[in-house]
Amino acid sequence: MQTRLQSAIEAVMNIIIGFTINMMANFLIFPLFGWEISLSQNLTLGVIYTLISFGRSYTLRRFYNWRHAANG
Repeated sequence: MQTRLQSAIEAVMNIIIGFTINMMANFLIFPLFGWEISLSQNLTLGVIYTLISFGRSYTLRRFYNWRHAANG
């Protein structure tokens, strides 16, 4: 079972990788739809989605750890 710190570290590592992929994807995909995005806008979107992703990842990890402990 993971500690809260281990769950947070896992979520942060997942987000670092996801953030990098997101930044590259935005610059490649948005122009296909005619949307031009500045670096500042891309970073802002990345931060917003990163916060959402961290909350989701951490919450799910804690839920499954709790469930495992309750059933184990």
